[in-house]
Amino acid sequence: MQFKDIVGQRDVINRLTEIIDSGRVSHAQLLLGDERDGSLQLAWAYMQYLCCSHRVHHEQGDLRADSCGECPECKKISQLMHPDLHFVFPNPPNGSPSVSSDDYMAEFLAFLRERKALGTLDDFNRYLDRDIKTTMIRESDAANIVRTLGMKSYEGGWRMLVIWRPSKMNKEAANELLKTLEEPMPQTLILLVDDSTEELLPTIVSRVQQVRLKSEGGERKPENAEYGPLLVDWLRMLFKLKMKELASQVEKMAALGREEQKQFLTYALGVMRDCFLKSAAGLPCSLGSGDEKFDAMFPNMVTVNNIELINDALNDALFAIGRNAYGKIAFMELSFRISKALKKR
Repeated sequence: MQFKDIVGQRDVINRLTEIIDSGRVSHAQLLLGDERDGSLQLAWAYMQYLCCSHRVHHEQGDLRADSCGECPECKKISQLMHPDLHFVFPNPPNGSPSVSSDDYMAEFLAFLRERKALGTLDDFNRYLDRDIKTTMIRESDAANIVRTLGMKSYEGGWRMLVIWRPSKMNKEAANELLKTLEEPMPQTLILLVDDSTEELLPTIVSRVQQVRLKSEGGERKPENAEYGPLLVDWLRMLFKLKMKELASQVEKMAALGREEQKQFLTYALGVMRDCFLKSAAGLPCSLGSGDEKFDAMFPNMVTVNNIELINDALNDALFAIGRNAYGKIAFMELSFRISKALKKR
């Protein structure tokens, strides 16, 4: 998982890469955000960047840096097969008093790979075909955490642990985790991933560095009525690619003020992100474009095969507009790129 695979969250990502590059990595961090906003994806990409041997830094675009994706460390983490990468997550009982995440690790890793880390806890429990009310993180998991992080790393680098939904810890496990958070061994990274701090012990929250993800879905609502119809009309033109009609549509987009152009592109990014979440992970998607037929059919056009191309095109256009590029040229180039990407679904 690379940062470029995550839709949105660029400000958060850039802040994290700056911290890693500066060597000021906090040993315990809490990533706060809904699974739909990519919180578990961010943890995955974060660890890959941390271990990458050949980090790539960009002079242009909205992403300042990323892992190379090619070095041995990247390949092992991208496949979730790095020996120093560990997970703990809410798991159902199986009749054994010592049941832990290890008993369901194969299913959990398969779930992450299949859903690209975008599934919710409810999704995972349905994946296991278990009652969602019975899943928790128990003291047996806490004992495994202490034992695992107390050993030397296999490859001499970072020991990494992701605790997904620590709010599901029972009291005994949470108290045991406190000891680990207080005195971890050097080069240990513990990433807690949850949607809020409400159910976490205050003593745990006080010992971790909080990183809050941007919830993009809620921020677009005021813009839907204004930009939804414009976006729908433009996307329909891209399927036809009739130059006269497309040129007229581009004129409308370019006629917006520069700040409005940026807002429109930001809105479009959010729409594409929501479409991808629906097509790739089956998550609910309410675009609110004002066109029910479009809302129902278009998400299927945005898939794992083209989301990166679409995301890059929109972000490049945002960058160009921010640098005072001529609107008509920027939007026409964007139109061609999006049209080409949509055909790769």
